[in-house]
Amino acid sequence: MPKMKSVKGAVKRFKVKKNGSVKRGTAYRSHILTKQDANTRRKQNTPKVIAKVDEKSIKEMIN
Repeated sequence: MPKMKSVKGAVKRFKVKKNGSVKRGTAYRSHILTKQDANTRRKQNTPKVIAKVDEKSIKEMIN
């Protein structure tokens, strides 16, 4: 049986941390940031982690 291909869109969007949790990016960070207040932009800089429920499916897509 052939190997499963990874989903390239998922590979570009997610990274697995050393402890096994999955990091993700934040939406609304690309442009027109002047409409957002400073508090919102600062919150978008903090690292985000995928929910435990979705981890299994995302790891399958990446590997």
